[in-house]
Amino acid sequence: MFNYFVVKFGLAYILDLILGDPRWLYHPVIIIGKLISFLEKFLYKAKNKIFSGAILNILTLSITFIVSLLLARAGYVIEIFFLFTTLATKSLADEGKKVYRILKSGDIEKAKKELSYLVSRDTNTLSLDKIIMSVVETIAENTVDGFISPAFFAFVGSFFYIEILGKVVSLALPFAMTYKAINTLDSMVGYKNEKYIDFGKVSARVDDIANFIPARLTGLIFVPLSSLILKYNFKNSLKIFFRDRNKHSSPNSGQSESAYAGALGIQFGGRITYFGKDYEKQKIGDKLKDFDYEDIKKSVNILYIVSLITTVSFILISIIGGKK
Repeated sequence: MFNYFVVKFGLAYILDLILGDPRWLYHPVIIIGKLISFLEKFLYKAKNKIFSGAILNILTLSITFIVSLLLARAGYVIEIFFLFTTLATKSLADEGKKVYRILKSGDIEKAKKELSYLVSRDTNTLSLDKIIMSVVETIAENTVDGFISPAFFAFVGSFFYIEILGKVVSLALPFAMTYKAINTLDSMVGYKNEKYIDFGKVSARVDDIANFIPARLTGLIFVPLSSLILKYNFKNSLKIFFRDRNKHSSPNSGQSESAYAGALGIQFGGRITYFGKDYEKQKIGDKLKDFDYEDIKKSVNILYIVSLITTVSFILISIIGGKK
């Protein structure tokens, strides 16, 4: 039986590598974000913030799943297009390379401003080392939610089908797009500040659960394999992963960050400022070398190879599994 997932996901991945996030596209994530903001206006007024936050999560995920299901039913071209929008390899790589080029030109202040669009930490007082560290750290962390997780959920969804309005539809797109809704909810309301500590609690936990397996696949398998292919430090990638993967406030971010740190021989963490307050983050990795511009390019290289290995792995498993 012909395996349609191989073609659909393969084409979606190629589109991601070629187009990234086109400026002309009103991205589905933006629409999901507007839905969240609309629902929040009404639900945040409730006294029980945890309960109303849970309702926000359920409504957002349900609406996203149903709309994605209808889009998948509309035909293969539409399904492939929207599957492509769940992936962010090129856009993440381009953001890293943009800061790299600015730093190479010597404009530190412009690099700080550009970095401020990528991270939540304060960038005004960052040194050159901290700027480079922040870019690499961001690429390492977002390798998971920018590519591995949506790819993982598309792969899992491809093993399930549902009949809707007389047509059998794969759940690859609904699973992948619903993951993007989970991630968007966490990025919008999953903060531990006074406003969202209760309202965003469920969204934050759901995001932790959704990324649990993809994050560990990334740190244990995909990043070390990529470092081996690229002739970076394969052994150290595994060593730091097993030693430091839980030295992070997030249960998932440290998984990929530790593997990246080991592969590049660098160290994340230390004093970072968020919203005017200083925090001492646990150190991940050994400082085998000082940060330099090329660490950004190397992290981008890892990102690309990770996405390729992931795509090939999921496609091969899909073929062996014989799923349509």
